[in-house]
Amino acid sequence: MNPFDVLRDSLYFFKRNLGQIVQLCLPLVILEALLQQVVDNTAGPEGFPGYSVIVGLLVYPLYTAALILFLDARSRGESPRTRDLLAMSATLWPRFALLTALNTVLILLGLSLYFLPGIWLMVTLAFAEYLLVLRGLAPLAAMKESMRLTRGHFLRILVCILCVMGPLWVLKGATVAVYPDPNPAISLLIDSAHSFLQLFTSVVLFRLFMLIGETPEKIDRAL
Repeated sequence: MNPFDVLRDSLYFFKRNLGQIVQLCLPLVILEALLQQVVDNTAGPEGFPGYSVIVGLLVYPLYTAALILFLDARSRGESPRTRDLLAMSATLWPRFALLTALNTVLILLGLSLYFLPGIWLMVTLAFAEYLLVLRGLAPLAAMKESMRLTRGHFLRILVCILCVMGPLWVLKGATVAVYPDPNPAISLLIDSAHSFLQLFTSVVLFRLFMLIGETPEKIDRAL
């Protein structure tokens, strides 16, 4: 399947299940944006940038793991309750937070080394979250297995990521141009909307993960 078929199928799924995804993820996305705002205002412009990373580690694993569990359940025709998905994601939080921290450090380090190593890591680690949540792998094992699964699929994964994130980066830049110094309410709205739209990347990568890493029977049922 070419990248544009993946994007088309993922967009159809995202639109069809938008209400449930909003209910599942948006409250935590807003909480994350609010905490980031509080930390930024408290620390000030000269504050330690690691505080923002810590806030992300507290909340991002919860709604991302819940979304992955939801995607997996829907691929099997199931309709799990929101509270059950959040409860399951909470049990995964320690391992998921560790994986997120490792991925973030490696990708940022790679981006600092002439950018390209960071792009390579972003692609080759793209399936690590799904392997941790759906196959129960430990963080390091999930990273290693992701590198194995993505071998030979680099360009397809990269195109899919850029097709989603590129317009979001442009949209983010446009909002900054329109609101260079937004009030707290507008800033919270912009940050929440941007983070929520980024969840579409998880849907696209899940589709790729099912195509590349799963059995044909599961692929036929996915999305």
